[in-house]
Amino acid sequence: MERSLQPAADIQGTTVLHETISDRPQPLPARYFDTKTTEPISFFLTGLEELLAWQPNSNDEFNVSAVPLAKRQPPLHSSRPRTLVCHDMRGGYLEDRFIQGSATRNPYVFYHWRYIDIFVYFSHHTVTIPPVVWTNAAHRNSVPVLGTFITEWTDGEKLCEAFLAGGEEAYGAVAEQLARIAQHYRFDGWLVNIENKLSAAAVGNLPLFLRDLTARVHSAVPGGLVIWYDSVLKDGTLRWQNELNDQNRMFFDACDGLFTNYNWKEEQLERSQRLAGPRLNDVYVGVDVFARGDVIGGGFDTDKSLRLIRQFGLSAAIFAPGWVYEHLGKENFLQNENRFWGSLAEYLPTHSICTLPLTTSFSLGMGTSTFLDGKDEDSGPWYDLSAQDIQPLYPEQQGTLSTSCCLQDAWCGGSSLQLQGTIPPGEERVAVRLFSLQMPAPPKLFLTLLYKLEGPQPDDFTVALEVTTWDSGICFEGNPTSLPEPNGRYHPRFLPAPPPGLAKLLAACHRGSHGWTSRCYELELQDCSLRDLSLIVSRQQPSPQETPFTCLLGEIRVLDTASVAASPPQVQGVTASQLWWQEGPEPGQLSLSLTLRWSFPPGRARWFRVLSQGARCRGGQTAPQVLGLAQGSLFRAVGLAVPRPAPAQSCRLELLVEPVLRDELPVEPERWGRLVLVYSAPGSGASLDGH
Repeated sequence: MERSLQPAADIQGTTVLHETISDRPQPLPARYFDTKTTEPISFFLTGLEELLAWQPNSNDEFNVSAVPLAKRQPPLHSSRPRTLVCHDMRGGYLEDRFIQGSATRNPYVFYHWRYIDIFVYFSHHTVTIPPVVWTNAAHRNSVPVLGTFITEWTDGEKLCEAFLAGGEEAYGAVAEQLARIAQHYRFDGWLVNIENKLSAAAVGNLPLFLRDLTARVHSAVPGGLVIWYDSVLKDGTLRWQNELNDQNRMFFDACDGLFTNYNWKEEQLERSQRLAGPRLNDVYVGVDVFARGDVIGGGFDTDKSLRLIRQFGLSAAIFAPGWVYEHLGKENFLQNENRFWGSLAEYLPTHSICTLPLTTSFSLGMGTSTFLDGKDEDSGPWYDLSAQDIQPLYPEQQGTLSTSCCLQDAWCGGSSLQLQGTIPPGEERVAVRLFSLQMPAPPKLFLTLLYKLEGPQPDDFTVALEVTTWDSGICFEGNPTSLPEPNGRYHPRFLPAPPPGLAKLLAACHRGSHGWTSRCYELELQDCSLRDLSLIVSRQQPSPQETPFTCLLGEIRVLDTASVAASPPQVQGVTASQLWWQEGPEPGQLSLSLTLRWSFPPGRARWFRVLSQGARCRGGQTAPQVLGLAQGSLFRAVGLAVPRPAPAQSCRLELLVEPVLRDELPVEPERWGRLVLVYSAPGSGASLDGH
């Protein structure tokens, strides 16, 4: 019988629970938890019955995205061509199904979020619910995520006959469930792909179903979208058109957009443009990166397709860009990925960040090691897209600058951003644009930078941040003042009244270690609008030669000084449930898995670090060890090795929940959540039977 352990005592965020070891089998359903380990996993639905039977459930909370869709400029619906990416890899739900990450070596990651507008997770299951790690990563980078509703082959015909030919009640029930699923798991809508022929009755109701689904998604999900894939025609035959025309226009008219098939020619783009009229940005012209069939260009020639599509002002749907990973291999994936997206960059309008704080350590959500404060904490591969940071632009200037991801060294997470370039002869500096911004500037900005110069003569260079503003007659810029270095003897004169939390900000300037250098800046602006954040690399001495440099960026933060909170909230009410005891990895040990839940004000934390202070049956203390990151207020700790208590003895396991705030300023340990689990052997001294 499943039970939630209630607090015996709650002193300032500490919960004490008492538990007797039990050998009851794990009480967790296989749809939501891995049957071997009880790790939470993502899932899909198969067939109409599963879709209609779906209900929210206390076991599916791990599948709910905890990261709201970040605002962007210009908004998604502004009048410019958009870029959709449709991710289709080996059937989907691979290592990305593990919600709290996995120890995967060389995984597939996507990180060019600034260059795309919509992300679709595609698989051939009837209802593809995007794995929540993708929704978290995309939302943090202002990109909405769509799931896929697909029917195909003979089974698809039967399914469509059942819900489309059945009339308004039948198709309304499907539309209602799809809208509820998107709303519950907090993704942003659906790609609808009917790849089978339809009866006259079914195709007659199809536009009505699309209209109903679109209306329900718009009302349930702010900014929600429904996009139709170019497949069946108005007479019910399945025939891909590779364009918008009178055969498929009624489906386009009923939803937010059309994703065309891939075998188009230039005249079809022209016809689509003409027919779409003012909605030409809602036509997403399909580009298969695998270049199957008769296509203009895929692979490293994908730019040829995009050039044509953009000539007609149409949007693009880039299908299976995982080609880079699947076709060219895992080994040089990051270099190949940067080359692929770099080749398309001139055809991909980017979007700007429009909210503060902006903090990033450039982590890709994977690594060969885990770094914390510049130190390699844990050598071993990991993969967790939810832990991916806000991603920058990846500027490339042929021969003078390349931007790439460095897994060998980082400040926090799994990677840093590596800038390699040359300062041309006679010039003193080079500027690297990292983020485009579009927002009113607060009166005082506080910026921090952590970097490491590599190469033979790092002392020849200085590194600084530069903020540019949009031209305006009224914008007045105070001097950007660099705070003194840790060994400097000056007190910053420009802070007559330190704002609350400033001590923390200043402490953040003294963080350089393991070869990383820390810099802090304050910038006062009046009536300005922020435009770009760039890194400036300058040489100390002018030179007639070109000077090569390599710089790793470990972290950048842009904070509104006024909004740095004086005291962060307290993590409260930590509870444990779904305990599962097994025989331990070593003699005298047990293995424990459990689900932690806690409360914390929504929107304040970027994520939570869950740590174990270790388990012991006598006194003594062990150093806290990070178990993982939680995106929302829950975490499944799996396979903790704890000592087995002797008869009549009790042992204690202490678990900690550290909130990591959006401005990344440290939170004192007394505000963390704590759970003390006091556990003892059953009175009979019975042994576990290994369930």
